[in-house]
Amino acid sequence: MILIFFSFRSINEQEQLEIAEVKELSKQAVSLYASKSISKREYKLRPFNPNFLNDYKGYVLGLSPEELDRLYTYRSKNNWLYSISDFQKVTGVSDAVLKNISPFFKFPDWVSKRKTKRKQHKIFRKTFYQKLDLNTVTIQELEKEVNIPGFVAERIVGYRNKIGGFAHDIQLKDVQGLYDYHRKKILSGYTVKKGKQIKKVNINTASINELIAIPYFDFETALEIRDFIKKYGEISDFEELGKIDGFYLEKIDRIALYLTLK
Repeated sequence: MILIFFSFRSINEQEQLEIAEVKELSKQAVSLYASKSISKREYKLRPFNPNFLNDYKGYVLGLSPEELDRLYTYRSKNNWLYSISDFQKVTGVSDAVLKNISPFFKFPDWVSKRKTKRKQHKIFRKTFYQKLDLNTVTIQELEKEVNIPGFVAERIVGYRNKIGGFAHDIQLKDVQGLYDYHRKKILSGYTVKKGKQIKKVNINTASINELIAIPYFDFETALEIRDFIKKYGEISDFEELGKIDGFYLEKIDRIALYLTLK
């Protein structure tokens, strides 16, 4: 009985000792977490590649878990940061934090070389005189030289024929299914050199027939424009057309090729 009692008492004392140690360790951990500012001062920051920022360093630098998650998600897709602005755009970190940590960013040498190549590419862009005429390019040339899908190339040439030739490069925006990057690629080698001669119409005095001759207006739109001018007076800015119910201004830059205010 004595032995059993003694053994039980020893185990109980041992448990109490372990509990006390755990409490002390927990207290130290809480104290260490609370002294975040002290940790930051003691952490000596050295130049680093922000593409490989880890949780600990991110915490010390002042990034939030959400900001770090954005970076990890971006990098998980095999995307790379090439500049300080890239880092802020991806993470959403504040200007104040960025100002403190960006002087320590160290991007690899190949990033600098990449930027140099970009600048060189810009220098050797084709001039107006080096580009070919957008009004004479064929479907086959668009497919072969610009790598445009055949059905899109057909739409470009078809729309050009429909309007009697392009008057300006911006009219490529009206080609259905032509993405911006394809349009920019086309315009890197082609431009309107011999544009369609357009006799501009005064929108304030134009007849219904003159208005519907413009590619962007149908009969109903022409009537609404005439009614609007009769009711509110002459238009002094094309943006005023946006006051007409159902009229969208996203094509106003192309519409203005056919109209004048005086």
